[in-house]
Amino acid sequence: MKKILLLSLASALCFATPAAAQLKKLSQEQTFGKELSITNPLNPVTGWSDDEHYLERDMNTRSVQAVNIKTGAKTAFTPPAERDLGIKVKENDKNATPSPDGKYVAFTRDNDLYAVEVATGKEIRYTTDATDVIYNGYASWVYFEEILGRATRYKAFWWSPDSKKLAFMRFDDTKVPMFPINGSTGQHGYTEKTRYPKAGDPNPEVKVGFVAAEGGEVIWADFDQKADQYFGTPYWSFDSSSMMVQWMDRGQENLKFYAVSPVSGAKKEIYDEKQSSWIDLAFDGRIEYLKDNKHYILKSDKTGWAHFYLYTLGGKLINPITTGKWQVTDLLHVDEKKKVIYFGARKEASTRTDLYSVGFNGKNLKRLTFGDYTHQVAMSPSGKHFITTYSNVNTPHKRALMDANGKVLKELGDSKSADFNNYAFGKTEMITIPSGDGYDLPASLTYPTDFDKTKKYPVVFSIYGGPDAGTVTNTWKGTANQWWANEGIIQVAVDHRASGQFGKEGVALMHRNLGKWEMQDYMTAGRWLKALPYVDPGKLLITGHSYGGYMSCLALTYGADVFDFGYAGAPVTSWELYDSHYTERFMDTPQENPEGYKNASVLTHAGNYKGLLRIMHGDMDDNVHMQNTIQLVDRLQNLNKHFELMIYPGGRHGWGGVKSAHDRAQRIRFYYENLLNKPAPAALLK
Repeated sequence: MKKILLLSLASALCFATPAAAQLKKLSQEQTFGKELSITNPLNPVTGWSDDEHYLERDMNTRSVQAVNIKTGAKTAFTPPAERDLGIKVKENDKNATPSPDGKYVAFTRDNDLYAVEVATGKEIRYTTDATDVIYNGYASWVYFEEILGRATRYKAFWWSPDSKKLAFMRFDDTKVPMFPINGSTGQHGYTEKTRYPKAGDPNPEVKVGFVAAEGGEVIWADFDQKADQYFGTPYWSFDSSSMMVQWMDRGQENLKFYAVSPVSGAKKEIYDEKQSSWIDLAFDGRIEYLKDNKHYILKSDKTGWAHFYLYTLGGKLINPITTGKWQVTDLLHVDEKKKVIYFGARKEASTRTDLYSVGFNGKNLKRLTFGDYTHQVAMSPSGKHFITTYSNVNTPHKRALMDANGKVLKELGDSKSADFNNYAFGKTEMITIPSGDGYDLPASLTYPTDFDKTKKYPVVFSIYGGPDAGTVTNTWKGTANQWWANEGIIQVAVDHRASGQFGKEGVALMHRNLGKWEMQDYMTAGRWLKALPYVDPGKLLITGHSYGGYMSCLALTYGADVFDFGYAGAPVTSWELYDSHYTERFMDTPQENPEGYKNASVLTHAGNYKGLLRIMHGDMDDNVHMQNTIQLVDRLQNLNKHFELMIYPGGRHGWGGVKSAHDRAQRIRFYYENLLNKPAPAALLK
């Protein structure tokens, strides 16, 4: 049924071709972003300064402006955290963070925790035991990457709301293996020594401490530092009387919350969740304390779908706030007076996000956004207004001001250019591809500009593929894909059953089996595409970076009967080479799941390799070590397989700067030579 529908749509596009031929095609400068084209990008909305002014970042100057919702007048705005308090920390000091009352600025220096008292300039040193493997308030690598998040810039300390105390984590990497990352510059090169726990390795030992703002004795939370455990991002209670500490076992199947006293360090268990697969330690957004100092709102996917729950501070469940086979995303505002929450969710369709409101008691669920669009929402501090920036695959981004009841008060912007209708461009459609065993896989497909159903077109299949990391969304795709549409390439993205489009129920299928369901669904999608009469069955290219690089390598080995070309960036090639927290969440340890690790490894399937694979890797990647690529290269060479390799010296998990032009030119050459069978235009390679 889906296939017939798609053919019908393609025929309609074909019949429109004569009219389209009278329209202009987007130029190289327009498609690659050097000139404005069919859209004029809207400045990003970054939040609100108060209920009457939302914040907008100017894309040209990078400055933030406060915009009056009534008049549209703009004034310069400096976030409180960036305002000059008259305190200058030293050049090598890290993560300078003012206390909420502005009286102190905390920071780390040489792995110890400090602060400066703003009024006097007095420096306060809270810890004194830092070494090259002991860090106070500065995260160990695996916590930075997987638990606290890269956005923290290694920061692992948190001011209490009343500014009287600092909570922090202390990390001991003594037992964590060191992984060398070798730099090649200079006559003798150099080595970066990173404490990086790979799957099954010892993890850092962690303590949670509290110290008074003015300094003094550190109070340690009552946990066993030697236990094999993880601590997630902690949350101060609204009144600063306690801190909610997330604790998880090494297997990541048991999550507990403890209310910890910052005065004594005593802890009280208030929540206990177990899942047979795993539980995610979210970077943020799991707990929202209420100002009544009696309740909190919890986000959990324990039913197989992410939802909100109302609990007492003592850990008693009052009631679920949301339920059903759909996913909440983020909690945007809580109106305690009206006992209503406002939140994002993928309810109308898994590929779209809307804003909803619902009572604390789970009643009166209401959709506040409109249309068949994906909405990106920023609510005002009181929840009286919100800004939505919305689009779909056929509609460039628009912006509107709305009230808390979902009424549009004012149109604020439309990125569609005045001559939008004077251009011909490849249309993008949202489709589903049947898996054959009950899953309709979400996909987006961009047709060539002058689509003709009687011709055969190559296909570029772009993926990421990681657990709960779907990339198919019903949003405007911009113009970056239009050069390839002009050149006659079909472009497709597909999400597999464990991408998050089917809730945690779907994601949990990956437990102990990374690579299995992703490749099964991608191979099904590849066969489905190749069966279309206008797809060239010998020119299906798959491309992705990081987990997407892993998928691309696996597609040219395990899935080589389906995929013809691969363009893989920074791939994991065997999961025992990646970090403990991420890998073991899904796979358990190599000692516990040897067969799963073997089946998931690209190295295991290298003997099936055929087609042509290009691998790219930065030689100083501190995340997915180049060791992954080297081991795959070794295996393919030993098997006498032909492949291509591009190393980016000095490159981390991504590379940019002066090497961006080379990276872009290499991809262009690869597509032209292998998919279009002609040389790339010289102008494109500059």
